[in-house]
Amino acid sequence: MRMPGDAALERRGLSALIADWATLTKMRIGSFVFMAAWIGGVLGSREDGSALRLLSGLEPGLWVLAVAAGSSIFNQVFERETDKLMERTASRPLPMGRVRGLHAVLAGGVLGLGGTLMLAMRFNVAAALCAIGTLVAYSLIYTPLKRYTTHNTVIGAIPGAMPPLLGYLATAGHAGPWGWYLFLVLFVWQFPHFMAIAWIFRKDYARGGMRMLPSLPNAEGLAGRNALIYALVLIPVSLYPGLRGDAGPLYLGIAFVLGLVYLAFSLAFAMKEDRTRARALLFASLIYLPLVFLAALFDSAVSFGGL
Repeated sequence: MRMPGDAALERRGLSALIADWATLTKMRIGSFVFMAAWIGGVLGSREDGSALRLLSGLEPGLWVLAVAAGSSIFNQVFERETDKLMERTASRPLPMGRVRGLHAVLAGGVLGLGGTLMLAMRFNVAAALCAIGTLVAYSLIYTPLKRYTTHNTVIGAIPGAMPPLLGYLATAGHAGPWGWYLFLVLFVWQFPHFMAIAWIFRKDYARGGMRMLPSLPNAEGLAGRNALIYALVLIPVSLYPGLRGDAGPLYLGIAFVLGLVYLAFSLAFAMKEDRTRARALLFASLIYLPLVFLAALFDSAVSFGGL
């Protein structure tokens, strides 16, 4: 039985369809998820030879990406009515009716459960259980909490930080030091990043009924101060592997310099909350994360012969 709007959906071009599913799965965020899980998988791998170790992280990265994509779809399914209220999300596929809710749910289930099953079959049950737990925490806990408490950011940062730990767990079979180090770096990194985004879209979040710090009444300065505090915390957190003897000078030098840069942009935003400084902090966050993670990867090879 054909549903109303089927003909319109069928007339849409392939490129538009791909763009819609890229939006539903949040592929831009997915690129960071894949990179983090891949590097975690490489650092946890016991393969001999640099090429084999680099390749060993690709498969767990792919299945972690699948679970993350499923989580993103479920997030948008649950928020489709809220998304209609906000300018930046009103044109997403579900609010606009370009993708039907049932199709999104089915795709989210296939990606989430498929990625979880592949982690269990190809690697270990522990990685699979942590992956499905991450999906549940993101979709069923963090997503609804955004409408009730500003602490949603802290809750959401936990599943957000899981990709490197999942990758490490998949290849090593246990949650080793570098899995936890990168988890902690990613966890703390998210707060200045989130504060910049929440400040830029604070009016949108208020329209959608989202409880984000910058969208609350009399919230001037809160986003900047929180960004600054977490940027300060990130420096010792990122340097901790060196104190434990698990990182060499390459990683320590890069992490320290990048931490100071991230701190400087956070300080500028804390001193004056405006769109220019919020966007600058957001840009700095997107530079910081991949460079620190890659520094961990290459430091393992240069300092310890880990690759």
